[in-house]
Amino acid sequence: MILRDRLYGLVLCGGKSTRMGKDKGQIAYHGIPQREYLYHLLDKVCEKTYMSIRREQEREIGTRYNRIQDQDKYRGPFNGLLSAHNKFPDVAWLVLACDLPLMDVHAIRQLVLARDSNKMATAFAQLENSLPEPLCAIWEPQGLRSSMSYVGQGNGNSPRKFLMENAVNLVFPKSTDVLLNANSMEDYKEVLEKLEAL
Repeated sequence: MILRDRLYGLVLCGGKSTRMGKDKGQIAYHGIPQREYLYHLLDKVCEKTYMSIRREQEREIGTRYNRIQDQDKYRGPFNGLLSAHNKFPDVAWLVLACDLPLMDVHAIRQLVLARDSNKMATAFAQLENSLPEPLCAIWEPQGLRSSMSYVGQGNGNSPRKFLMENAVNLVFPKSTDVLLNANSMEDYKEVLEKLEAL
């Protein structure tokens, strides 16, 4: 496997979950904490998989899972993304936010098969607005290098804005439910209803 084809998985679970009121990564939609569920999904398609975490999460996660601690050099989701990139700068990262409870292995494989390593990223998008989902995407090394410059030049801390301004391969998932973000108790209840209907 040539270097540019190397793909690592990253579960972003270092957020504070203020809107949900409890750690979104620890909600057990599928019988285990969501961050572990996504980790196992990524592990099916990636060479290595890691959890992106805050320092204080080290103890609760333990040593069963590979971890990358946030360096706190950046704000928002770029903190986890670029901390991972700084640790392994020559690999692409398949990134999933921990608030995607309906994500499944079929969608992940669809994204991997659609990957265009010549673009900054390959990202899922909703058909109705075609906006890239930066936290459900494959970020290429050149995309992460460029985003470091982008942030450093004072262009803001929005991964979505960065992707909208650069060459990105958009992929529309076969099931739009996989992109449902569960950020509040209302979202949580909606997810439970959808899971019960399966």
